[in-house]
Amino acid sequence: MTTSQQPDAPKPAAPKPGSVTPAQVTPVAPVAPAPAYTSDLEEAKQFAEVSDDGVVTLLDGGEPIEVGQLPEASKDEALAYYVRKYDDVMTQLQLLKQRLETDVANQELEKTLAQIDETIAQRQMVGDMTKLRDQAKTLRNTLVERQARQQADREKAVAEHQAAREKIVEQAEEVSAQDPAKTQWKHSTQKMRELFDEWQTAQKSGPRLPRATEDALWKRFRTARNTFEKNRRAFFSELDARNAEAKKAKEALISRAEALQHSTEWGPTTLKYRDLMDEWKKSPRASRKDDDALWARFRGAQDVFFKARDAANAEVDREYEANLAVKEQILKDAEQQLPFKNVDTARSVMKDIRARWDEAGRVPRKDMSRMEDGIGKLEKALTDLEDEHWSRTNPETKARTDSALSQLEDAIQQLEADLAAAEQQGNEQKIAAAKEALDARRQWLQVIQAAGE
Repeated sequence: MTTSQQPDAPKPAAPKPGSVTPAQVTPVAPVAPAPAYTSDLEEAKQFAEVSDDGVVTLLDGGEPIEVGQLPEASKDEALAYYVRKYDDVMTQLQLLKQRLETDVANQELEKTLAQIDETIAQRQMVGDMTKLRDQAKTLRNTLVERQARQQADREKAVAEHQAAREKIVEQAEEVSAQDPAKTQWKHSTQKMRELFDEWQTAQKSGPRLPRATEDALWKRFRTARNTFEKNRRAFFSELDARNAEAKKAKEALISRAEALQHSTEWGPTTLKYRDLMDEWKKSPRASRKDDDALWARFRGAQDVFFKARDAANAEVDREYEANLAVKEQILKDAEQQLPFKNVDTARSVMKDIRARWDEAGRVPRKDMSRMEDGIGKLEKALTDLEDEHWSRTNPETKARTDSALSQLEDAIQQLEADLAAAEQQGNEQKIAAAKEALDARRQWLQVIQAAGE
């Protein structure tokens, strides 16, 4: 009978105590199926002996090991039965080799390999046991290398994860260490929330850190958060107190402003509101929301007064429009008299203008400055003319002028005599010099006479 004709599972007859079948290997997680290992029966014969009564003996390096007996089977059938057991173990090793390339846990692979090693050690099979042990040893070494590689990867991942967690802690500590007076609380609070979310995500998704490291980092992070929250509460508590005080002070100013809003004493009340505004500017600010509302109330009280004042002034200004037309005509008439030349005439003109000006009355507020500038121009023209007249009629000045006139007249008489003498002599040089000197003195005389008029 050929190997293909052998039965898959011949029934052994009352096996001897030593003829124990190999233990079943624990099923492992499924992977892509590996081709079953099949030994060549003829080659397998070199590793076994089969007696006429069906006893199969394994030859393991020359050492005979009785593995079992199949008395009712032929020698080839008995041998094939135990060769298939060898093939089963070899197939398990091939499958395990495939599983080493997957993400199956090392513990599971270790357990499977240990069971295979135990089966090999029982030597209840027929085949090249040296080859089988070498295959198992190779897989053992591969598993050890896999474990070492995965351990290194885990350590690297833990180190990177720890560094990431430490960075989160450092950022939290940096946020909490800010000067509360300079902290942008909205931005910093949002940043602290984001860091806490990052911490929780890293804690859930990252590799587990050593317990001591995890506790130390959490303690630092929790301390940073607590410090930040403590500073934030203290800052806003103090801010609320300051806002309350500022609000109280400004409400007092509002009360004073509202008490004045219906006053009709326009001038004095305007000054009081100006003082209130100065106090408002110097007072501390409340919260933006409160400050805006307080300012609206304060400004509202002022608006009531100033609108009433402006309405009253507008009514007065309408009454003064006719006065403005009169004064504009007065200025127009007076400007035609400029420039003033005679002091007495100018004084008479200005006397008439002043009388008409006062009689015309007040002008609208917006035109007061322009009208005052117009009358001021006329007053200055008169003042300038009076100053010039005084300088000419001042007794001391006149005395000095008379003395100069007398001296010039004497000098002119002398020069006229010198000219007459030179003409008699016919001395052209002396005649020219006398004429030149005489002309100069006569010009000076005219100037002084004009200034004394």
